[in-house]
Formats: sequence, structure tokens, C-alpha cells
Amino acid sequence: MGDIRSNASRDDATSGRGAGLPTGGAPLWAQGVEKSYEGRAVLCGVTLEIQAGERVALMGPSGSGKTTLLNCLGGVDRADRGSVRVGGCALEALDDAGLARMRREKTGTVFQFFHLLPTLSAYENVELPLQLLGVSLAERRERVGSLLARVGVEHRAGARPAQLSGGEQQRVALARAMVHRPGLLLADEPTGNLDSVNGAKVLELLRELSDETGTTLLLVTHSSEAAAICHRRVMLRDGRVEGSSTAPV
Repeated sequence: MGDIRSNASRDDATSGRGAGLPTGGAPLWAQGVEKSYEGRAVLCGVTLEIQAGERVALMGPSGSGKTTLLNCLGGVDRADRGSVRVGGCALEALDDAGLARMRREKTGTVFQFFHLLPTLSAYENVELPLQLLGVSLAERRERVGSLLARVGVEHRAGARPAQLSGGEQQRVALARAMVHRPGLLLADEPTGNLDSVNGAKVLELLRELSDETGTTLLLVTHSSEAAAICHRRVMLRDGRVEGSSTAPV
């Protein structure tokens, strides 16, 4: 399958973002990714590479395949064809248990609608990924406490999701996604369910935490304000990469 990038993104081939083997230990690399549902092609040979510490906005109209691509890159769904590597791990070579382990260890995800567990407190929601990885109680306490403080909700540690505002819930969700120190953070419209003030706060936290930790960010968004925190924008249309552009952050 050939590289389907448009002329607008040809320069990416010389900057570690094109086809071929991943360069420089890139935390996310995909080539020729295809996905169909019930005979309808949703992704048509997507090729993408994101470097360590890079923030990339994945943009495009509704129905262009953004969320499907995010799911395939994050190991939530399997591509029909093509190759995806996360932290050097070839997802197509993993069984279901291997994919689950990869998600626990290598990626964090922030969703539009938070997806916090309603019966757990904010602290317990953030602690859960560390429990699944077998992290000691002392280290869990240190990591969870410091991260809740960093996102500004340490005073709400005992509250359940229903007792939190939307902005507080998303900050807890961001802490949960970062607490196990993933190399790759996937964010699917993280400000889509927030007002402009809380949305701006979450975007600033995403930018700051990415800078502080060196975490790579792939951000699905319709928002130019959200895309402004990223180093690069990738446009998706009808399941194909239409172009790529860079902008100062």
C-alpha cells in the first residue's frame, strides 16, 4: 500500500513522519492502516508518525474517521490491514491480552465524556491504573496525591464523579490518564463537553503536562483553539490523510 499523503505534507517524508520504518524510537507509527465496518471503508491507508514529545492535532469533518483511527492507534480496535507500532510494539502481532497490557502500560486516554467510574472517588479513579500494574501502596499514594495537586483537584480527592463539576471531572480524568506515566496520550475531543473557561484550563494542563513529562499527545478535535496547543495539525478527510501543517506553540 502506498503512502497516501497529499502534496501539502510531502515534506514530512524527510522529517520522520512518512512511510518506512519508524525513526528515532517514535512512540507512535502507523502505515497503510485500513478499517471497514459492514463493508463501508472508514480508514483508507492512513500513514502517520509522531515523535517523542510532539503534540499533534488530528482534525477533519465529522465522519472523516478520526475516532476510528484513534481507536486503532490505541489498540482499542484492530485495523483490517496495515501496521501500527506504539512504543516499538507492533499491535497487529498482539493477542487480546497483549493489547490490554499495552494499553495499561504504554498509553493514556482522555475522553470527551470523562468515563470516570461512578462508584469510585476521584482519588480511587486515578489510583486504579496503578493498582492494575501492581504498583506499591506507598508509590500509589505519592503519585496520585501529587498528580491530583498538579491538576488542581486535590481538595476533591474524596468526591465521587457525580459530586464534581465537568471541569473537575476532566481534570481527574487527565490525572488518571497520566498517573502511570505513559509515553503516548490519546485525547478524543477532551474539551467538547466543557464550557470555554474550563476547556481552556484543560488545554493548558494538557500542554504543560506534555512539556513537563515529554509525553507525546495525539489530540482529536474540531476546535482551532485546541489545535493551537499542538506542534502540528494532521487533516483527515474520507478516511485519508489530506495534509499536514506545522504552527508555533
